[in-house]
Amino acid sequence: MRVLLVKMSSLGDVVHTLPALTDAAAAVPGIHFDWVVEEGFAEIPGWHPAVQRTIPIALRRWRKHPLRDFTGPEWREFRQQLRAQHCDAVIDAQGLLKSALVSRLAKAPLYGLDKESAREPLAASAYRYKIHVPRDMHAVERTRMLFSKALNYPLPTTQGDYGVRENLLGDKPRRSRGLLFFHGTARDEKLWPEHHWVALARTAAASGYPVWLPWGSAAEKERANRIADQCEGAEVLPQLDLLGLSGLLLDASGAVAVDTGLGHLAAALDVPAVSLYGPTSTRLIGAYGRNQVHIQSSVGVGDTRDPVAMMAAIEPQQVWAELQAILLPME
Repeated sequence: MRVLLVKMSSLGDVVHTLPALTDAAAAVPGIHFDWVVEEGFAEIPGWHPAVQRTIPIALRRWRKHPLRDFTGPEWREFRQQLRAQHCDAVIDAQGLLKSALVSRLAKAPLYGLDKESAREPLAASAYRYKIHVPRDMHAVERTRMLFSKALNYPLPTTQGDYGVRENLLGDKPRRSRGLLFFHGTARDEKLWPEHHWVALARTAAASGYPVWLPWGSAAEKERANRIADQCEGAEVLPQLDLLGLSGLLLDASGAVAVDTGLGHLAAALDVPAVSLYGPTSTRLIGAYGRNQVHIQSSVGVGDTRDPVAMMAAIEPQQVWAELQAILLPME
């Protein structure tokens, strides 16, 4: 059986889809997936053994010049790739109008969330088979339920398995003592104060843990440099792609992250991590997996409307205590 999966973005949402693939592969012998995903995340699907083909799409780039790009050669190439293989079913796991429209381009029975379940209810009108999934569930569990109903197998009761760690690990040597600090996020309201990062980095360095600071934009690189300038044990990394960051995660003892897709990547690779949340609720989208700790700010919306104040209320001492409790022993 071949299934076309449409889950294009964002990084955290793409990562959250992986356990559903593991469930399906265990329940349906011989199943293979083709996965439509934004070009910036196209490395990830191929890490899972059930994914046979990755089909990159560039909606984020194309929508900047729609008249040109949606009639151009890249769009035509994408449509050819989409129809190059026969599929027995299509699952839109995103539930947005854009994903529904892309899903309709494939000529196969189309499954998706019903209007009560989808993020954009109008998307449900595109699906032949509309599936109800309660909204009051973690994103990983919602996707697992969608797949189990679409592909007609019992929903597993065990914790979801991302299914990618072993493929990436290979013969990698034992872990180092390094700690990855994911300080960047797409929304400023989710940032943790720089002086807190500095305090945490100094504590880690004093305990014998080198701190690695990745970055993905000029602003993040500047922040990483400012943190490293104030902590002797912190190192600013070169710019890395997702595979490079995954390799470092597999080498690290642990990680600390704000609400960012890289925190979810750490969870997918079974890396002990502490994730920091201010205005975001952890119940529905918090990092999912073993050795994952969520720290929700003690200052909530009932106390202030200022997300900066919420994040500032999370103290470095608390973060370090939680991280120490889950760090893996050195091999």
